[in-house]
Amino acid sequence: MSKITRVVVVDDHPMVAEGIEAILESYDDITVIATLADGQQIIDQLDALRPDVILMDLNMPGLGGLSATEMILERAPETRILVLSMHDSPEYVSTALSHGARGYLLKDVPTEEIKGAIDAIMAGERYLCTGAEGALSPSRPAGEALTNREQMVLLQLAQGRSNKEVANMLDISVRTVETHRKNIKRKLGISSTAGLTRYALEHGVLQGTGANL
Repeated sequence: MSKITRVVVVDDHPMVAEGIEAILESYDDITVIATLADGQQIIDQLDALRPDVILMDLNMPGLGGLSATEMILERAPETRILVLSMHDSPEYVSTALSHGARGYLLKDVPTEEIKGAIDAIMAGERYLCTGAEGALSPSRPAGEALTNREQMVLLQLAQGRSNKEVANMLDISVRTVETHRKNIKRKLGISSTAGLTRYALEHGVLQGTGANL
């Protein structure tokens, strides 16, 4: 018997959430364990629900999908997030992927494509629907922009703070800081802490404050 995939739908439009739930519940290997209306609700219930996949809308009142995605992956990095959005612009697609989303679907995709996307990301693949794939040109590599949290970590590291000090300041674990540090180095192509500091100086990171991160 195949493993049942536990799915949460996060969308502030009840008809959309209920429609997706009805579609997914028709499959024997998927169960929708909750439909929620904003990012804060999934953050509050993450430990209790422990979903395998979260279908996440981007534009919601309160805590939006991008910020929620980043916070979820800090606490439960094994969670797979599939963005379901009406926006097909390159900025939306690349930003969602850089925040850790495993896939991107437009809300007008055929119903069976939602199931296919869930299967793909559960298999460890990235999934972009046709409209989202077209939004990413070769000159705009996806997933390489620093997320807000990574920018905050970079700022603290560039000021000479240790991983432990950064963890205390941002109220996250040292392991999470180490993961952010590794991702920052990979995205920027920098191998040393001195290189991170130099990058921060050259790109004006140290001139700003948390207000613009």
